[in-house]
Amino acid sequence: MRDDVWVTESPVGAVVRPAEPGGTTVLYVPGDGDRPDTAASVLDMAGHLALRTGATVVSCRYAPRFTAALDDVHAAYDHCRASGPTVVAGERLGAGLAAALLLRLRDLGAEPPPCAVLASALLDLTLEAPSLRLNASADPGFDAAGLRRRVERYAAGANPADPLLSPLYANLHGLPPVHLVAAGTDPLLDDSLAFAARAARSGVTVDLHVLQDASSLPLETVNAIADSASRWARTAETSGSSR
Repeated sequence: MRDDVWVTESPVGAVVRPAEPGGTTVLYVPGDGDRPDTAASVLDMAGHLALRTGATVVSCRYAPRFTAALDDVHAAYDHCRASGPTVVAGERLGAGLAAALLLRLRDLGAEPPPCAVLASALLDLTLEAPSLRLNASADPGFDAAGLRRRVERYAAGANPADPLLSPLYANLHGLPPVHLVAAGTDPLLDDSLAFAARAARSGVTVDLHVLQDASSLPLETVNAIADSASRWARTAETSGSSR
């Protein structure tokens, strides 16, 4: 818990505000939903985001199973959108949910976020990417077997190649700008590389930033969200005021 931001609760998750919030909201989808053992670190990340961006940050809770998790993220986005432009950002499984949200909004013809930021994104739940094997030893905290068990529980019997489970296999045309952040030593590196290539071929504005190692991922994630929010939310506000 931080003492330099205001933290309140909402129907969709914790809301973190700086002393003088701007007009933008960041919907932050953490990698582990609402697990009690990660709540403190999630709030700390949300606090850093609020201070760095000047935005109100909503840390989204979501169910542990598909498709309820995506429904929760969609409901959180609608909640945030009621207050103005909302940038969507996520990490690991949360980044995959953020990407799935973009697909769902596009297919529904709903208003998309001005941009999305995906950090160390889990975008392929088939878990066949070579980096999962090649980079596993570079991250002592990475548990490949644990990830496979979690993905199996999360998919709840659905085909892991379903585009809303694995956005890497989706039609990516028509998505808003996407900023991906990964590290050369990240076991999930290949997900970001492949998604960036497919999105670019589909005409999506893509910014891919690959760090040398994962130690600087948290800071660079905050910077990427702040930079993207500043750039694309301002563009959305300008477009809205000109209509």
